[in-house]
Amino acid sequence: MVGKIHSVFSGGTVDGPGIRFVTFMQGCPLRCKYCHNPDSWLLSDGEERTVWDLTQEIIKYRSYYGEKGGLTVSGGEPLLQIDFVTELLKSVKSYGINTAVDTSGYTFNPSDEISVKKHEELDKFVDLYLLDIKHIDSDKHKDLTGVPNEHTLAYAKWLSDRGKRIWIRYVLVPGLTDDEESLIKLSNFIKTINVEKVEVLPYHTMGEVKYEKLGIEYPLKGVNPPSKDAVLKAKQILGVIK
Repeated sequence: MVGKIHSVFSGGTVDGPGIRFVTFMQGCPLRCKYCHNPDSWLLSDGEERTVWDLTQEIIKYRSYYGEKGGLTVSGGEPLLQIDFVTELLKSVKSYGINTAVDTSGYTFNPSDEISVKKHEELDKFVDLYLLDIKHIDSDKHKDLTGVPNEHTLAYAKWLSDRGKRIWIRYVLVPGLTDDEESLIKLSNFIKTINVEKVEVLPYHTMGEVKYEKLGIEYPLKGVNPPSKDAVLKAKQILGVIK
């Protein structure tokens, strides 16, 4: 099976536990204003690679993974290519390698039988989900990403009901995702599901240069990273810091 790959990185330390081999899949249905990889949006771009080819590269680094590390499939939105990702994870798991998926959950549609079945098949080979909740308010989520958040929240509940390991990831953007009311609502939602860990990721501007190279206007021009106090406050509200 062939998939479209944006890039790979063999020494990831921020994409799940331990040292990770990170496969960034090509293609994304979201247009997050803070996205730092706009070159990953189009599924028509990227490099074609087979499950076998990627697996052979991943297993070369097994000695570095240890008990905690392994493979993380990210994006773009990796589950836009869910059939390929499922086969890749199945292949890697046959070598006893830990697997994680970093996803927005947008491809999950609880009212679509085919969507549910595909995610059930994928789930057989995933040890950890890194679920990106962009915003708890659906209208604000749509303004921020171009799509509403109902599928993401439904996926969070679905995974929790299945007893899966879930890390919630939340990007803190001044003026967009840092207001106290939204953080409290997100905290209340997280309390309704089984979450192992919450990560607050401060917004950064490192992707701005890519927009310039691609001739795309940067949506958050002039927005600075959040202050240390703002990050601390968000972590306290979301329970990262007790």
